[in-house]
Amino acid sequence: MLSWCKPCNVLVKVYLLFSLLLSIMLPSSAFAAPLDIQGNWYQATPAWQYHGQSQLQGSGLQPVAKLSPTGGRFLFQSDFTITGTKSDAARYVLDFKSSSTVGHFRHHVFDAQGHLLAQMEGGIQSEAANPFFLRHGRELLLPPGDYRLVTELDSPFFLAQPQPYLDTLDDYREAIKAGNALVLVCLGVFLGLGFYYATLAVVRRRTAERMYAIFILGNLLYNGTALLVYPDLFGLHWFYMVSVPVLFSNCAYIVFVMALLEIRPGSHPRLYRAGLLLLGLFMVFIILAGFFPNWSLELDRYGVGLFMFYGLAAGISGVRGGNPSARFYLVAIAAFFILGLTSISLNRMDAHTLYVEHIGLLAVAVEVFLLALVLSWQFALLNKERQTAIDDAKRSILIAHTDALTGLPNRFNLEIEIVQLPPEGSLTIIDLDGLKHYNDTYGHLRGDELLCSFSYHLKKRLGPRAILHRMGGDEFAITCRSGDTGYVEDMLVATMEALHKDNFAIAGASFGSALVKEDPGKANLKQMADARMYQQKQLHRRRASDQA
Repeated sequence: MLSWCKPCNVLVKVYLLFSLLLSIMLPSSAFAAPLDIQGNWYQATPAWQYHGQSQLQGSGLQPVAKLSPTGGRFLFQSDFTITGTKSDAARYVLDFKSSSTVGHFRHHVFDAQGHLLAQMEGGIQSEAANPFFLRHGRELLLPPGDYRLVTELDSPFFLAQPQPYLDTLDDYREAIKAGNALVLVCLGVFLGLGFYYATLAVVRRRTAERMYAIFILGNLLYNGTALLVYPDLFGLHWFYMVSVPVLFSNCAYIVFVMALLEIRPGSHPRLYRAGLLLLGLFMVFIILAGFFPNWSLELDRYGVGLFMFYGLAAGISGVRGGNPSARFYLVAIAAFFILGLTSISLNRMDAHTLYVEHIGLLAVAVEVFLLALVLSWQFALLNKERQTAIDDAKRSILIAHTDALTGLPNRFNLEIEIVQLPPEGSLTIIDLDGLKHYNDTYGHLRGDELLCSFSYHLKKRLGPRAILHRMGGDEFAITCRSGDTGYVEDMLVATMEALHKDNFAIAGASFGSALVKEDPGKANLKQMADARMYQQKQLHRRRASDQA
């Protein structure tokens, strides 16, 4: 249960952040409520022409209850009243609520006598400039009175039902700030993390990062177009950027989940087959969108719903299987599932400046942010495992180069050190006398004490000027990069004196030194030092024999 605390805390924080954003974006009581313009919708045939009439009834149009999600030509008619004294002419803004995904629109405002007062147009496909950033709002100067609005809509598809409303200019300017800020912040997150994942994909060559970068790119293109960023900033008016990129990003997301959670035929056969089936289905969606482009957004909607269910199922399965990444991924997909399911099922919004597109944008932004934490955690885990492997390798190398009893560098390390000796260096071979006596008389424990005591005293006296190695048994070697054999031999004599004080009275040492300059190739350096050590050992034996 404790392993779930951190992911659940993250989910709670995301929920609180979402609630805070909604509270900021929803209308404040400090402003007057906008005027919802209620009226009737009509559908027109492609051949039907609008001739500027203020009355649509009886014009050969088909009344409809709502707009078709697969688009078409629609007209809206409504009467509205502005209250106040006749001298109180004020500036208003006419805009749509619920959705910003509109291809073309044209507003016609008439007075009570049917005279045309204003005509305004716009939309994602329109070249007309938007006077308000990231909004379809159009400004009007209207005195109190009765008016009629006729709005033409012509769009390849609709994400939700765009409903006209009227707000005062000052209130409108304030109301749209939060939504616009959300758009810019979220798209900035997409851009930054998209570049981050793309870079990781190049460096690490992993499918998960590559596919998630494509997923973010698809949503960056979709949201930037649907929420008017690209039309306003770059003059890009290709309407199908709202739908086509998502068809491909849906495919990328399935592959991403399979790579992230390591869904393989052997480990997760059902999920693997389901993932392949969804990829095949999404490919069919792409082909269908080519033949029926006005259905492309609906195919997106179905695809998003399917990959969210697949991601949720894969996350639950991964948690049950003990996949450590699955716990964090499940938190991300759960947050995305709640917000994403809301965005693809909503048809209208009561909030005037909060679109359905904003909910979808926030859903993807939350998931992108949480999955950034998942992939960062994975990266940290891989780095930790890599560092552990490096540390283990270093320990293995150290063990391989170190004598277990004395802790000195061993014979293998000696061979490396000999190769690295400079031309002025030297090698001294040592044979410790008396080890057999102490082993045979007092046991091997006492013999080990002699070896350790000798190693301790000599290493301490040599210091950094030379390196003491144990070759095995009672044989040792000293490498000295400065070639100061006199210093080495003096330290050996001092070590023997220290051993005698440690109750190793009969301990002694025979040694022989060879300079690198005597054998620059170092092929026979050890043999030369070893031969001189045996010469000294024989000399010690003759002296001992003469004394006896």
